Amino acid sequence: MQTIKVIVCGARGRMGREVISLIQKEEDYELVGAIESPTHPEIGQEIFKGIRVTSSLKNVLQRDAVIVEFTNPPATLEHLRIARENHIPMVIGTTGFKKLELDEIRNSSQKIPVLLSPNMSLGINLLFVLVREVATVLGDFDKEIVEAHHRLKQDSPSGTARKIAEILAEVEGKDLSQVALYGRKGITRGRRKDEIGIHSIRGGTIVGDHTVIFAGEGERLEITHRAESRVIFARGALIGARFLIKKDKGLYDLQDVLGIKK
Repeated sequence: MQTIKVIVCGARGRMGREVISLIQKEEDYELVGAIESPTHPEIGQEIFKGIRVTSSLKNVLQRDAVIVEFTNPPATLEHLRIARENHIPMVIGTTGFKKLELDEIRNSSQKIPVLLSPNMSLGINLLFVLVREVATVLGDFDKEIVEAHHRLKQDSPSGTARKIAEILAEVEGKDLSQVALYGRKGITRGRRKDEIGIHSIRGGTIVGDHTVIFAGEGERLEITHRAESRVIFARGALIGARFLIKKDKGLYDLQDVLGIKK
């Protein structure tokens, strides 16, 4: 089996550490670069077998490597431009992108292979498929999304919750901006029929919970995924890296990797 060379951006963050830890345990992956912001206190430190933390992606690029990105939107786009110029595949686990930023990612995927997923969990990506199927059958049910994450998560709602909401809106043939309601406060009118409620909880060390509620007359269906460890996201990212190494260009997600995309 081919050894996949991996460059981890955001190497000393929560997800970066998980990805590197998993690489160290897997024989068919090799860490060849660890990237952090220039002001990070661990810049220059050796973290694994000759691999030192650096702020320069260009200095560690290898033509047969894959970049795995868990940083923030500005850093991700900066690294994406470097990847595009050097034709290096990129797995993007960063969330919180705006429309114009997503457009740049899509444009870049016309030149290099990019895997963009708001959640690298295998289970969550199956949930996306299930939500689409349930929403198709239970079109008249009210739809609500509740997500919970740790107190330090910066974006709200989560990228995963937004993805679920986009699926629900798409099934209804609507634009999410027209039907999304983020939390409720002081609303006296009743619930609009086409409304998609999205609610965020932040606290403690919650890794990530997502529940989709389909509420009808006299019955309710709930689909819940609970992430109990960040290793599931790291595993998904590395599976994605192996998938990308065989591609020339294009925009993919984890459903493409799993072969479950509708």
